[in-house]
Amino acid sequence: MDEMVKKQLKITACKVRIGAIEAVYNAKSGHPGGSLSIADILTYLYFHRMNVDAKNPQWEDRDRLVLSKGHVSPGLYSVLALKGFLPVEELITFRKSDSMLQGHPNMHMTPGVDMSTGSLGQGFSVAVGLALGAKIGGKNFRTYAILGDGEIQEGQIWEAAMYASAKHLDSLTAVVDNNDLQIDGSIEDVNSPYPIPEKFEAFGWNVIEICAHDFDEIDAAYKAAEKCKGKPTMIIAKSIKGKGVSFMENNYKWHGSAPNAEQYEQAMRELNAELAELEA
Repeated sequence: MDEMVKKQLKITACKVRIGAIEAVYNAKSGHPGGSLSIADILTYLYFHRMNVDAKNPQWEDRDRLVLSKGHVSPGLYSVLALKGFLPVEELITFRKSDSMLQGHPNMHMTPGVDMSTGSLGQGFSVAVGLALGAKIGGKNFRTYAILGDGEIQEGQIWEAAMYASAKHLDSLTAVVDNNDLQIDGSIEDVNSPYPIPEKFEAFGWNVIEICAHDFDEIDAAYKAAEKCKGKPTMIIAKSIKGKGVSFMENNYKWHGSAPNAEQYEQAMRELNAELAELEA
């Protein structure tokens, strides 16, 4: 990947993290850990890969993204705001009763949201349906899905995976945000989904393993996915929960907790210091 492009993506991803923390702090609730771990991939998709138009959110031929792990909506909302789908100022209204930014994505309230999600496992099935619809209708748009590694403990994930393979939905690329943690602790301790790559391969998927915070690896994976014919692609993205905020990193307690004022200030200091360094 071109170094200038990569630098800009890093800058944008840092701003995405800042927006996500801002949203959760002002709401006094939300899910910061997973929002931070998926920020780089969300940034890459919306600012480098996906064919979307913020001025025409319902454009029929746009690429679609389904945030199956819908609780990390602060990350998605922050990306959509920076992309121009909604004002950045809206982020501080997150989870307010009259806000367009509810705790889980709502396609009827938020420009740029392609599917309402929240109940884990179901969004992935919708993504499979979107890809199937594109194939039947002769459409060229691609469908992207983001899953959590705790989410793939759901049986519905594997029904959808089997169906996508059976229908050869090669316009579908999904990613497992593999940060190893869920609300109650380690995914291995709660209900281990490992080995993840081998399971998706057994279900007939093209599988690629990457670091979720390396834009060169992210770029190579999505390019390879587009070249793969006859199979959907699953990207297993090894990530750090709470990435970018020292006291949140690799700590399951930040799966669904909001920072207090002191913690918020520390998070902002760290993220703004990173941003200043990137922009120097």
